[in-house]
Amino acid sequence: MRARGSLAPPVRIPPPALFLVASALASDLVPALAPSVSRVELVVTVALVVILFDGGADIGWRRFRIAAVPIVSLGVPGTFATAGLVTVFAHAVFGFGWLTAGLVGAAIAPTDPAVVFSVLGNHELRGRARTILEGESGANDPVGIALMLGLIALATHTDATFWIVVRVFLEQIAIGLVVGLAGGLLERRLLRIGWLRTLVLVAVVYVLADLAHGSGFLAVFVMGLVVGDIEAPSQSLQDRVASAAEIVAFVALGLTVHLSGIGWGRWGEGLALAAFLALVGRPLVAGALLMPARLDRGERLFVLWAGLKGAVPILLAAFAVTHHVHEAARIYETVFVVVLASVVVQGGTIPTAARRLAATRPAARVA
Repeated sequence: MRARGSLAPPVRIPPPALFLVASALASDLVPALAPSVSRVELVVTVALVVILFDGGADIGWRRFRIAAVPIVSLGVPGTFATAGLVTVFAHAVFGFGWLTAGLVGAAIAPTDPAVVFSVLGNHELRGRARTILEGESGANDPVGIALMLGLIALATHTDATFWIVVRVFLEQIAIGLVVGLAGGLLERRLLRIGWLRTLVLVAVVYVLADLAHGSGFLAVFVMGLVVGDIEAPSQSLQDRVASAAEIVAFVALGLTVHLSGIGWGRWGEGLALAAFLALVGRPLVAGALLMPARLDRGERLFVLWAGLKGAVPILLAAFAVTHHVHEAARIYETVFVVVLASVVVQGGTIPTAARRLAATRPAARVA
C-alpha cells in the first residue's frame, strides 16, 4: 500500500510497449527470429478477432447504448477526419505522395482495443469516459481497416477511381454489421454454450463475413456487443485468452521490425506524426465530435488524450507490405514509430492523466 503523500511515477511504461520493443530488439539480435510479414498478419488477425469480441462482450449492448452517439461519432466520421488531417500533414510537411500519405493516415487513424483495454486496466473511470474509449477502439478499427483496404485497392489497380474506396468501405461495413448481428443473435439463442465453443462460433462469424467481402472485425465486435449482457461464467477465462492474444500480437509485430534498420528520417517522421496526432489531430477531431456528448471538462480532456495507437495501425501498415504498395517499407517503419511513441508517452501517462483530470473515482480505503 502506497504511503500517504507519496508520488506515483509520472510515466509507467505499459506492457504492450515492453513486448513491442523487446521483440523488436530480439529480431535485431537474432535475425532468424523475424517471421514473414504475411505470417504475422495472420497471427495478429486471429489475436485481434479474440480481442475485439472480448472487448465488445465487456461493453455489452446496455453500456454501448448509453454512449452510442459519441462512440459512433468518433468511430466513423472521427476516423475519416483524423485520416484526412494526417494525410494533409504528411503530404505538406514530409512530401509524401497523396496516396502514400492517405495510406499512412488510414493506418494510424484508428485507436487500438488491445492497448486501450490493457492501459485502462482496473482504473475506475467516472461517467462515460471508459465506455467511450473502449467502444471507440472497437468501432474505429473496422472503419480504419475498411478504409485501408479501399485505398490499397485504389493503389494497386491502375484503372481504378476513388469510387472503389467508397464501394469497398460500404461493403465491409454493411456486410460486417449483418453477419455480426446474426452471429450474436444465434449465440443468445444457444445460451451458455461454453467459451471454447463460443470461440469457434466467433471464428465462423469472422470467416463468413470475410468471405462475403465484409468486415470480419466489425462482425465479431458487434457479436460481442449483442451477447455481452448475458452473464458468462467463463468470462475470466475469456479475459485471460484475450490478454494472451494481446501479448502474442505485440510480440509478433515487434519481430517484424529491425530497430537498427530504421533511419533517422523515419524516426523523425514517425515522432512528428505522433505529436501531431496527440496534440493537434485528435483534440481537433474528437473535441468537435464530443461537443454534443455533454461530458464534463475532465472526462472530455481524458478522452482526448487517451486515443492510443497499437497493434491495429501496424497491422494496417502490414497490409500495405503484403499488397506490395509503393513505399510500403516507409509506411511500415513510420507507423511503427508512431505506435511506439503513442504506447510509451500516452499509454505511460494514462494513470497520471486520469488522476489529474478527475477521471477516477476514489478507491475504497483498505484497512
